[in-house]
Amino acid sequence: MRYITVENLSFQYDNEPVLEGINYHVDSGEFVTLTGENGAAKSTLIKATLGILKPKIGSVTISEVNKDGKKLRLAYLPQQIASFNAGFPSTVHEFVKSGRYPRNGWFRRLDKHDEEHVKISLESVGMWDYRHRRIGSLSGGQKQRAVIARMFASDPDIFVLDEPTTGMDSGTTKTFYELMHHSAHRHGKAVLMITHDPEEVKEFVDRNIHLVRNNSLPWRCFNVHESDEKESL
Repeated sequence: MRYITVENLSFQYDNEPVLEGINYHVDSGEFVTLTGENGAAKSTLIKATLGILKPKIGSVTISEVNKDGKKLRLAYLPQQIASFNAGFPSTVHEFVKSGRYPRNGWFRRLDKHDEEHVKISLESVGMWDYRHRRIGSLSGGQKQRAVIARMFASDPDIFVLDEPTTGMDSGTTKTFYELMHHSAHRHGKAVLMITHDPEEVKEFVDRNIHLVRNNSLPWRCFNVHESDEKESL
């Protein structure tokens, strides 16, 4: 099922175009990466897709329902989101558990299934052993992993991730990619992930969207080259 459709999207900062004629899509059940050279406006494209930035022209359609006909849930992880200070009062476990409440209502107690989902989410990013630590006492990389675990716990239909493995070691990174692949292929989730290291993730993804410079234009502007990851990565 098509979850995201972007057609003829162009975006500019002030009077400087940075994206021109972008077309791409993301379906349920696939893990898609977004790559490009430094400064290729990858984060800008994500923000324009999500409505955080307003495109100059073009259309973006995000499905209102998931593959099961229920209200679609989307989770967005911006780049380096973890910025909790030392006084942040929640433990890691409490923080990740809070990701379950929007699914069930804020005043409903979590059941055994919820608790198991929280545990799996923490284990998937190597944070189960840190569950009783205060968020504010963690390193930057550990905070990033706690934020990702909370996102997992919310069980969205679409994961939109901007370089999510920042601060992860190689073992945790591979486990994360395996989980994203499993979420897409076994549970029908859609994953759209910006990465600076396509070689690292290529065995897990289905397609790659690569932003390339449009040399026919007089300004620094990018459009899309899209292909099967086995051909492009």
